[in-house]
Amino acid sequence: MYAPERQQEILRLARDSGRVDVVSLAEEFQVTAETIRRDLKTLDRAGLVRRVHGGAIPAGRLDFEPDLAERETTAADEKDRIARAALAEVPADGTMIVDAGSTAARLTGSLTADLSLTVVTHCLPIAARLADHPGIQLHLVGGRVRHRTRAAVDAWALRAYAEIRADVLFLAANGFSAEHGLTTPDLAEAAVKRAAMAAARRVVLLADSSKHGQEHFARFGGLDDVDLLITDTGLSPQDAAAIENAGTEVVRA
Repeated sequence: MYAPERQQEILRLARDSGRVDVVSLAEEFQVTAETIRRDLKTLDRAGLVRRVHGGAIPAGRLDFEPDLAERETTAADEKDRIARAALAEVPADGTMIVDAGSTAARLTGSLTADLSLTVVTHCLPIAARLADHPGIQLHLVGGRVRHRTRAAVDAWALRAYAEIRADVLFLAANGFSAEHGLTTPDLAEAAVKRAAMAAARRVVLLADSSKHGQEHFARFGGLDDVDLLITDTGLSPQDAAAIENAGTEVVRA
């Protein structure tokens, strides 16, 4: 296959799935990762895709948002390791907010029965997972529920977070970078994330390394608003050091 043919197929895959990654494309076309990077660079220069960490998204798709089922199965091993590492940040007999996100959901699924906690969440799947936990006082924040994430948004949710103060927030993001901060595709969801950050003394971002360098439509904070980033070893030591130098602690699980 000639390079222009391969690039046309890469563009089709990117438009069909919303995102392509270097490793999968190299396997698909039986070429080196460096060849794929050159292809993506060519497509980027042509304005057809936009490079992100580890791959590319179609140009103009800053609003792309995978559905709940897809997020649950993407980077599953990495998310499990992040969730286990995050258990060390769960406050004993304290209060925590859990944001809507697949990695945060894995954390709540790992909470042992002997814990005694107050948990606040605006995410319906997370609330359902915690509803029968014997040691958790669960507070469900209400509002309009977004079908894409099953998360409550808008004025009710914002008012609820304005009335509380929690020990820690376990935060999710669709993209994070030193340059563009924390981003997500939806403005309403971004507003709730911002309110939850303001309601917590400590902010812990749970994000797998594929989110690094991604940029989405709605910005809700900077990395300097995050006390601790828990990610996986796909984030390079150099990138982790750069984030830490800017003031955010990094754990690579």
